[in-house]
Amino acid sequence: MGILSWIIVGLIAGWLAGMVMRGGGYGLVGDIIIGIIGALIGGFLASAVFGVANPVNGVNLVSIIVAFIGAVILVAILRAVARPARI
Repeated sequence: MGILSWIIVGLIAGWLAGMVMRGGGYGLVGDIIIGIIGALIGGFLASAVFGVANPVNGVNLVSIIVAFIGAVILVAILRAVARPARI
């Protein structure tokens, strides 16, 4: 999968994860990074748990769903380990 495909899938998955997790958001670049890392996490989990050979393989619905699930997991982990701001 080319770098442009990773960016597009990452942007869509990161944006969807931000909408579902109802946070302040991470901005355009942050959503892309969250989505790309989420695609790696989701792809690893899909291959390890379900035995899917290549779960993220282009800009298609399956790739976006796998990246979205990974991005939601990543956002949940980031929020669990983030320190609350002190006022």
